[in-house]
Formats: sequence, structure tokens, C-alpha cells
Amino acid sequence: MEIGVHITGHASIPGTEDTFTENVSLRGVRVLTTRRWKTNDLLTITTPAGSFRSTARVAYCHPVAEAGFAIGLELIESTGTWVLGQSS
Repeated sequence: MEIGVHITGHASIPGTEDTFTENVSLRGVRVLTTRRWKTNDLLTITTPAGSFRSTARVAYCHPVAEAGFAIGLELIESTGTWVLGQSS
């Protein structure tokens, strides 16, 4: 499922990256990113409207040609609604 999100918290590249998900579940998400992340990095992921917010742990970071990298995120502390009709 493709959902627009904001990710923040990169250790060496400050700021917020606007990007999209590739897969979403209640416990995790795969996100496309232009930044290389390290396993176990912590970041914050939010939806543009602010209806969902979570601290997440990077489970993996794989290079992908179309976006730079795909990161697998384990959602740790979530608040709000992730997808219409679902709660975190």
C-alpha cells in the first residue's frame, strides 16, 4: 500500500524527508528513502495530516534503483490512525 509519510531522525542528515510506503502492516512498514540508514537507527514516521505518529526502529536498509533505499521499520510506539478504518 502506498501512503505518503514524513520521516525524521537521521543521525547525519538533519531534516524531514517526504516519501512513500511500499508495504504497511500494524507492526511495521517498508519505506522508500533517499538516505542510507543503519540497522537499529530510531526515527519518527508521521502521516502528512498528522493522524498517525510512531517511533520506529530500522530493521534493514536495502539499495533499490528507483528510490535509493528501502528501509524496513518496526513500529515501536504509535499513536493515531495509520490507515482509514484501522487503529495502531
